[in-house]
Amino acid sequence: MGPMYYIGLDVHKRTISYCVKDSSGKIHAAGSIPATRLDLDRWLKALPQPWSAAMEATLFSGWIYDYLKPHAAALKVAHPLMLRAIAAAKKKNDRIDASKICDCLRCDFLPECYMASTEIRERRRTLRYRSLLVRQMVQTKNKIAVLLMEAGVSYNKQKLHKAGYFRELLATNPNIDEGLCSLLRLCRETVVRLQRTESGLVRSLQRDFLLMERSAAADDHPRGRPSHGADLGARNW
Repeated sequence: MGPMYYIGLDVHKRTISYCVKDSSGKIHAAGSIPATRLDLDRWLKALPQPWSAAMEATLFSGWIYDYLKPHAAALKVAHPLMLRAIAAAKKKNDRIDASKICDCLRCDFLPECYMASTEIRERRRTLRYRSLLVRQMVQTKNKIAVLLMEAGVSYNKQKLHKAGYFRELLATNPNIDEGLCSLLRLCRETVVRLQRTESGLVRSLQRDFLLMERSAAADDHPRGRPSHGADLGARNW
């Protein structure tokens, strides 16, 4: 096996800046490529072998990590905050950042962070989306209460979001005019749609084989056992 080449990648939404160095620090290649799978394929064919690479953990790093990993001798992801502390510089641009990341990797100074497997990251993405739905649901329910309070409408806080009570309130309360009634119905429909979507996500997660295995392992471990009533999204994730 020949000498190892080190690659620093500065990943952005549309582009990836790179710097390729050997163990002595000599630059063999540097530049920028579009952040697409096709352009990565072309770039991989031109790389010297063998090579190891490092990139900063960003929103866009996951798919690039998965795509490059089969081709690399080693692939690492750096902790963003710790990397900035090590590679701080007055002059900063994408190519300089790629070179700094490359030097950190080459000199074994890279503050590496844990990169979960593709399967785990996919399920975390689903859980984050479920969390977003729950937040939107709470915001919409709060908006219903605010609309009623703005109009001086008295209501039962415990029953407000029950379908039967809500319909009766709109139909019988004289202080709710036609414009307010339309807004309240729209909010209620939004809550129902969000609830159905969130329930569907939870059912799919409950049937997920990997999640069931991890939940069972957590239940078997005394310290990993979640508290009574802990929701699915909080279990050992």
